[in-house]
Amino acid sequence: LSRAIMDRMSTEKKHLGFGTYSRRKGKSSRPALTEEQKQEIKEAFDLFDTNKTGSIDYHELKVAMRALGFTVEKQDIAKIMKQYDRTNSGKIGYADFAEIMGEKVLQRDPEEEMKKAFTLFDDDDSGFISLKNLRRVSRELGEVLSEEELTAMIEEFDKDQDGEISLKEFMDIMKQTSLY
Repeated sequence: LSRAIMDRMSTEKKHLGFGTYSRRKGKSSRPALTEEQKQEIKEAFDLFDTNKTGSIDYHELKVAMRALGFTVEKQDIAKIMKQYDRTNSGKIGYADFAEIMGEKVLQRDPEEEMKKAFTLFDDDDSGFISLKNLRRVSRELGEVLSEEELTAMIEEFDKDQDGEISLKEFMDIMKQTSLY
């Protein structure tokens, strides 16, 4: 696949919050966040800490969680705020946010996340990534690829030679390229 398309897959993977996990040294076999995942959490916090106070309020928390790819309900945010806002300031600090988001990231199912990423390419809900879908993604990324290049990308990963990339083929691509 073209570098830009692979980068898009990687970006979607990051947005959806899955990737490789590292193991904590000297701890249980429970996975730990990678440095990349920690950085994403920090960047999301900093982006929505609009006043640069080192804390975020209810609304900023909700938007930051959604930016990291989590669907959250009002009652979930209220519960988090009640649990972590120990000073009743209506805000939580970065350490609490990192703890909350770290747990959520580690609870994700990579298989489900790959399926979500697939749907970002399969915008017509056909169950396949077609030449048309790939052309759209290429256009959105500003990547100028010829029809021949796009076709070659499909053919490279289209194991059953039906002219489209199925979910299974997509998941194989993600695993092959370490985007899983």
